Amino acid sequence: MRVVIAQCQVDYAGRLTAHLPMATRLILVKADGSVSIHADDRAYKPLNWMSPPCTLTIREPREDEAAAVAEVDAQLSQVWVVEAKSGDTLQISIGEVFHDSTHELGVDPGLVKDGVEAHLQALLAEHPATLKAGLTLVQREYLTPIGPVDLLCRDVTGAYVAVEVKRRGEIDGVEQLTRYLELMNRDPLLGSVQGVFAAQQIKPQARTLATDRGIACVVVDYDALRGMDSADDRLF
Repeated sequence: MRVVIAQCQVDYAGRLTAHLPMATRLILVKADGSVSIHADDRAYKPLNWMSPPCTLTIREPREDEAAAVAEVDAQLSQVWVVEAKSGDTLQISIGEVFHDSTHELGVDPGLVKDGVEAHLQALLAEHPATLKAGLTLVQREYLTPIGPVDLLCRDVTGAYVAVEVKRRGEIDGVEQLTRYLELMNRDPLLGSVQGVFAAQQIKPQARTLATDRGIACVVVDYDALRGMDSADDRLF
């Protein structure tokens, strides 16, 4: 991972456009190729970012770019251009650099699921049709180069379906499943892989992001799966 603290101006161009004026920020370049820009607030959420697969090119600033930031008393040292496969671009105009270091973090063991989440995954592996009629399990913890997908299933047409299971469904979980799907859909042995985001609760923002990316959301009744919520015991 490369960690840079520097003055920077950020311009995003693609389906949407966004501009961050010159200010001191943290820039992270991760081993998977992702680039994100952070302010000293907002907890973990970056101001802007580019997810892999993408390419980073570093070049000298053009005269017009240098002149534009000179108006705000800044002097450009480099221009980073990050381009996604879709053609979207993230341009980071670097001014004064205060810190620049690279660190080898190694392979992360991944998040250890709590008891409920692990049990929920096991129950869904036994009853995959709970998520979608006709769904059958192929493998639990299907390994990808960036981590294991909770469940790999097949639907009635034979197409593969990747399922990410969470106790509480948030944006991070959708981003995680998106990264898995990007890699899996490039595997000719799998073909076109669909995504299902399953959780006991799914936050509205996570549902919106998942829907925008073509990922199905399923709210799972944990007690019903455990057999504790029998329809015969209900009054209504």
